[in-house]
Parts: sequence; C-alpha cells; structure tokens
Amino acid sequence: MLEQKKRETAYKIRIGDLLRSNQVFDQTPIDPESQRTRQRLLHVELGNKKLVRVNIIANIIDKFESDRETRFASLTLDDGSGQIKARVFGEDIRKFRDFVQGDTVLIIGLLRSFNQELYVLPELIKKQDPKYLLVRKLEIEKLIPKPLSTEQKKEMRALRDEIIESVKNAEHYEGIDKDMIILHFKDVRADLIEQEIKKLLEDGILYEPRPGRIRYLG
Repeated sequence: MLEQKKRETAYKIRIGDLLRSNQVFDQTPIDPESQRTRQRLLHVELGNKKLVRVNIIANIIDKFESDRETRFASLTLDDGSGQIKARVFGEDIRKFRDFVQGDTVLIIGLLRSFNQELYVLPELIKKQDPKYLLVRKLEIEKLIPKPLSTEQKKEMRALRDEIIESVKNAEHYEGIDKDMIILHFKDVRADLIEQEIKKLLEDGILYEPRPGRIRYLG
C-alpha cells in the first residue's frame, strides 16, 4: 500500500510578512559542463516556520490575462501590508474567470518563485466580504505578537526591577504572595506582571517556596 504524503499546512499570513521571509531554493543541475543550475523554491522561512502553502485574504487591485501561445493569468493582491501576485497557467486560467478588480478574495495555494519574485499558485479561490480583511489582520496579530518598542522595553525593564525590589522588601515576612505583587502595580496589566515574574523564576532570581508565594534568591 502506497504511503500517503502529508499535506503541508496552509499558514494564515499577511502579505508583508511573507515578502520579508527568506526564500530557500534547491539548486538542480541543468548542464554539468557549464555548471548551470535551475532554482526550485523549497519553502520560505518565517521565524521558526517553513512555509510551502499559504492562506491569504486580500483585495484584487489588478487582473491580467495573456493571449499569447503560453496562456497564463495573474491577479495582483493587496491586503494593506504588501502586494503579491497569484498566477495560473493553461486551462487553469478559468479559475480567475469570475473575479474582477476590487473583489476581496480568500486564496489558498502553493508558494512559487520566478526570477526571485514570490507568487502564489492557487488551489482554492473564493470571494469574501471586505470586512474579513480586518478580521484576518486581527487574527494574525494575535498569532504573531508585535515586538515591543524601545520605550516599551524600557518600561518592562523598569517593571522587572520594581518587582525584584518589592520581593526583596518582603523578605522579613518570608516572601510575598504573587497576587499582592499584581495588586501593587495598579496601572500595569496583570498578564505582563505574571510574565515578568515567570521570567524571574526561570532566571533563578526569585523562587516559590510554595505555590503562589514568592521569595528573593538573588
């Protein structure tokens, strides 16, 4: 019985993030004597992920169809973060027949590259309500938190120092409850305080003699 190949995950992604990714190619020899090679895209690297298939929601801002011998069609997609083309060839140009400039679409497809330009070879394409552009943006922001700004990093370092100081001051009480630390910082989000406490515990600066009780280790 033939082993069925596992289908690659179609990652939900913004076009701008995709364009900033690193393209990884397989160099296939064409002519050993001239040492010419053909580049075949293996995947693109984004963080710790290797993307082969993608799931994109975007607006169509341009449509093109070639009437030459080599038949192909393309849609230029824009989701507000960047632009990328979706391309089909031969008989597959019928996939674009019902789509026009201004449509909002969901495209699931394979990543391909031609002359170092990344594009999508669609497996599925369907119209969407334009509101889903915002829905997708918010969805991805939850999946990929934005890096902290320089000012926010300074604030987090200051918070770290204040947490350490508050625990140190409680040593003559044999520690302090984590809930009390959170209540102490009224203007700081509880999840950020818990995040910093967790890091300090992992770094061995603080320790928990019992669950929820924090002491200074140094």
